[in-house]
Amino acid sequence: MRLMIVGSLNGQISTAGKIAIGRGARVTHAEDIEQAMGALRSGKGADLLMVDVKQNIGLLIEQLKAERFAVPVVACGIGTDAATAVRAIKAGAKEYIPLPPNADLIAAVLQAVAEEGNTMIAGDPSMKAVLQVADRIAPSDASVLITGESGTGKEVMSKYIHQKSRRSGGPFISLNCAAIPENLLESELFGHEKGAFTGAIARRIGKFEEANGGTLLLDEISEMHPALQAKLLRAIQERIIDRIGGTAPVKIDIRLIATSNRDMEQAVREGKFREDLYFRLNVVNLELPSLRERPSDIIALATLFINKYSEQNGIPPKTFSAAASEKLKSHHWQGNVRELENTMHRAVLVSQEEQIEPSAIMLAGQKAADIAQAAAVAAKAAEKAAERPVESTAGKVAANEQPAALVGRTVADVEKELILNTLDHCLGNRTHAANILGISIRTLRNKLKEYGDAGISVPGIGG
Repeated sequence: MRLMIVGSLNGQISTAGKIAIGRGARVTHAEDIEQAMGALRSGKGADLLMVDVKQNIGLLIEQLKAERFAVPVVACGIGTDAATAVRAIKAGAKEYIPLPPNADLIAAVLQAVAEEGNTMIAGDPSMKAVLQVADRIAPSDASVLITGESGTGKEVMSKYIHQKSRRSGGPFISLNCAAIPENLLESELFGHEKGAFTGAIARRIGKFEEANGGTLLLDEISEMHPALQAKLLRAIQERIIDRIGGTAPVKIDIRLIATSNRDMEQAVREGKFREDLYFRLNVVNLELPSLRERPSDIIALATLFINKYSEQNGIPPKTFSAAASEKLKSHHWQGNVRELENTMHRAVLVSQEEQIEPSAIMLAGQKAADIAQAAAVAAKAAEKAAERPVESTAGKVAANEQPAALVGRTVADVEKELILNTLDHCLGNRTHAANILGISIRTLRNKLKEYGDAGISVPGIGG
């Protein structure tokens, strides 16, 4: 875990850093936002930013998004002022930690970030077989190509391999090749020098250098332009890269993992992917089964997501009724684990029984899944949950405070969050998101146009 503390060390925040070091984190420090951004550009990466609430957290998060740094932010402030916590979370912070810091609270936050999207469940024989191969090849430095349908957990498997490797003490750096515009992807990979092109206001270290000594994951590599594939091949073969605008090659030491949801051999036959690069990447191939091919993992995964979203929304976790379990096991799960996660998120919000009932599990294609009605039920359920004091385990606010709860929010607001979160999970794919939400693609597009006209950021275009 790489932790960067942003703000003055002349107070309790330094104590938080010492606690984090004691829990195994590697801690760096930046005096302010400008220094923090400079450190990130220079390759001093971070898995988490712990920011003094006196800093402009909203501005920091805007800059992180603008420069495509996917780093979660935790705010820290003196005392347990709920209003301060609300402002920090509304600005984009994931958590709020009151100072002076509590050692267990710091540990919980670090653990939550480390484990986010990183739990491997493999009880089904089809998944166990893949995991056995992963365990055997993990200690090597061999390149790995992980294939499978969208939503099967390719990034989770990549992190698992990294954690089992001899490079586990180094960074794990991930780049989604499909999410970065073609004209920016080369800079993201290899970095650039100041003035190398319009907008290059400072030197930027690329993902290859940031991953030095660790693992670099190139997600959806089949979406990479053929011209860039040639440069990637050279980097893999010669273990050197050239920054854009640079004057000398830079040596790299990484383990490369790539993923794709396409038939790579067909892409090679069609000339869309270089054959020599394919063979370089495909030293070991792990093909992940779809969720419908690993049925005995469905309930275990669903339980994991129920617990996750119950905690996030301040709702006591529930089990499944027998009928709900059967409904989950009989569904086709075209969207795989990602669809299951979205379905469980909805179920947590709309369930009104002591156990998750079948009606709370709204599956793709169900005409009865009216999104506005679901949001109304969610708000009503949240009111009931809010009557019970809930102690934060990850430190969003002081104990017994719930500034991010659903209570007091409008149906339209809850509906908007549900739609945008689902679209984000689907990587911007409108068709897939509409199926998961149980609404028509036309309804979804009308909603997104409404949000866009209101100046609300909508996840990337797809489908």
